[in-house]
Amino acid sequence: MTPNPVFVAIDTSDLEYARALAARLKPYIGGVKLGLEFFSAHGPDGVRAFAGIGLPIFLDLKFHDIPNTVAGAVRAATNLGVDILNVHAAGGPTMLKAAVEAARGVKADTKVIAVTVLTSLADADLEAVGQRGPAAEQVARLAGLARQCGLDGVVCSAHEIAMLRATLGPDFLLVVPGIRPKGADLGDQQRVMGPREALDAGASILVIGRPITAAPDPVQAARAIAESLGFS
Repeated sequence: MTPNPVFVAIDTSDLEYARALAARLKPYIGGVKLGLEFFSAHGPDGVRAFAGIGLPIFLDLKFHDIPNTVAGAVRAATNLGVDILNVHAAGGPTMLKAAVEAARGVKADTKVIAVTVLTSLADADLEAVGQRGPAAEQVARLAGLARQCGLDGVVCSAHEIAMLRATLGPDFLLVVPGIRPKGADLGDQQRVMGPREALDAGASILVIGRPITAAPDPVQAARAIAESLGFS
């Protein structure tokens, strides 16, 4: 992984724009996150198109299915050469262990991380779907399960960083979406924090999308964030 913790979320159906944007942002970011919109439009070939850019790739597809199906999906994703991929911790211990085993069998250094509670969800949303809240407690339960099952880290909101870092140790990856620089639109995120604050709390990777990609000048936005974190 690169020292710069910022992974830009490039969720677009325009492949050439996505590649060109990543190339322009490369001096100011540490990696790219390719999500469901991008993958649904371009599939594995779209991921392969990023191989020559020279940035770590986080493939954010959030696999959640029976263990055998997830293992097959993880195996296929790892074969694309991605550096990080994720599954839902709520899939349970057998599924989580199957995901890790599948990834390790293809590429030992690919990081497998688990989604705990989506950063768009508040406590009331958890109650509506029958999950025990509050959100922070559910995150802690699922993160602990992920670690027990051998995963490399979790996706969590910025507000759970300090709690998880204290309980799960310094080497467990905490990948944090919902990062919003001061003055940025919150969009559909509920549990957010600024980049410097999140990094100081113990985040490993900061996933930043619209504050960079939707900015009038994405390069300047990425540069400003990098400078604020000491990665100019």
